[in-house]
Amino acid sequence: MTARILVVDDTPLNVKLLTAKLEHEYYVVNSAVDGLDALAKIDADPPDLVLLDIMMPEMDGFEVCRVLKANSATAHIPVVMVTALSDVVDRVRGLEAGADDFLTKPINDVALMARVRSLLRLKGLMDEWRLREKTSLQFTGKDDTSKTNDIAVAGSRILLLEEDGGDSDFITKTLSGLSAQVECVNKVADAASMARTGFYDIVFVSLNLKNEDALTICAQLRSNEVTRHIPIVMLATEADMLRVAKGLDIGGNDYLLRPLDNNELVARTRTQLRHRRHYEKLRKNYETSLSLSLVDPLTGAFNRRYMEAHLPHLLAKAQRPYKELSALMIDIDHFKKVNDTYGHPAGDEVLKAVVERILNAVRPSDLVARYGGEEFITIMPETQASVALMIAERLRAKIADIPITLAGQAEPLSVTISLGVSTTTGTPDDTQEALLKRADAALYEAKKGGRNRVVVG
Repeated sequence: MTARILVVDDTPLNVKLLTAKLEHEYYVVNSAVDGLDALAKIDADPPDLVLLDIMMPEMDGFEVCRVLKANSATAHIPVVMVTALSDVVDRVRGLEAGADDFLTKPINDVALMARVRSLLRLKGLMDEWRLREKTSLQFTGKDDTSKTNDIAVAGSRILLLEEDGGDSDFITKTLSGLSAQVECVNKVADAASMARTGFYDIVFVSLNLKNEDALTICAQLRSNEVTRHIPIVMLATEADMLRVAKGLDIGGNDYLLRPLDNNELVARTRTQLRHRRHYEKLRKNYETSLSLSLVDPLTGAFNRRYMEAHLPHLLAKAQRPYKELSALMIDIDHFKKVNDTYGHPAGDEVLKAVVERILNAVRPSDLVARYGGEEFITIMPETQASVALMIAERLRAKIADIPITLAGQAEPLSVTISLGVSTTTGTPDDTQEALLKRADAALYEAKKGGRNRVVVG
């Protein structure tokens, strides 16, 4: 998905150069001439990322960043400070103001693009969980507006992959100020094994191991469900920037260049730990809310109540910038006959089997809900009509071609489904009611036309 980036700089040439670089990578770029202009544009149309100059008249970048991070509506937007200042004190000041990174002019293009991709990937993940939490909190009546910078990080558990004893001692001693527990290893296999215990809040990885490629651990941690969201901070030298960029692309979150500075080490560690704790908080809030009958207890799909609360958020997200959203309305053919012939326990088995196949046929980000007795709905963000039709046909065939095994029955039961497909149009008529009505009408035509078919509405 194309991301929108706001470049804030009072020097037109700097804006022009950054815009050209970003547009070359197909990002949508807007600009602001000073801090006040930036805040107004962010309030009117929040971007996905802000590249923020520090030295500006009236309101400098530090103050702009503090304002953004103090506002719950904008605190989640990644901010990268861009400046000619190279003093580590300024980097630390920027990080403490809430910035996610600090790039020094002249900007290393490789580092810039890798950092942008990394932060946008993180924002996409956090946006998804914030959206889920927003829907879930509707059912609890709570209003949790705490921001990332408000989250405490004391008592963290840190894993360090490092061969240099001097740097290991330096990191351990420095991070003791955060009441952090640091464990050091010098082998990639040992680090990967320990990380998979799920015990650690952050992993530091030295890219300067003598006999191993430390980047392999980035790929290993990101491919494992337990460690997928643990922040990874790389330790490197200026000569390692190409490898740092590669590390950011395969899942690294941040990096520190040697010689290590204690204040910058603490500031970057605190930033990553806050992101980690914020993610955990969002996930916990979401999972807690599911206990309030948001999930159908029989099939494991969401229930209609949750779908009707969450769909408006998905539709609103699809409007800016416009991205097609599709819905599949699904009905099990002749389901009453299954109950009458084999009994309700067999009917329950069929419902569970169908939902399992639906979930396996769609993406984790798609919403699958039980809409009625034997009727289900799947909401697929960022899905064109042609793709939705292809998925619907694949799902129809998957269910029709593989009979369902029932307990106590010698022969598996052949089951078919009918599907109605609808897709948003990008017009003011894209309401929840209109989308579902079109899908329902298409489903009616599929059943009327003989069942075991897909109709697009």
